[in-house]
Amino acid sequence: EISRSLYNNQIPTLWDGSGSNPLGYPSMKNLTAWVADLVRRCQFIDGWIRGGIPATFWISGFFFPQAFL
Repeated sequence: EISRSLYNNQIPTLWDGSGSNPLGYPSMKNLTAWVADLVRRCQFIDGWIRGGIPATFWISGFFFPQAFL
């Protein structure tokens, strides 16, 4: 299933947040855009860890932004 999803540029069910034990977050993006978004989210969190709390927040960069609000 994973190899078929990767071949079709789709997010595997195990990663996309829709499976019974999700490893990722839900998204309507294709695999390429999802990975690019994941990298940006990780960079955002890494910058927060290394540089302290930012003056502004990228709300959609949180994995569950509703909890932050």
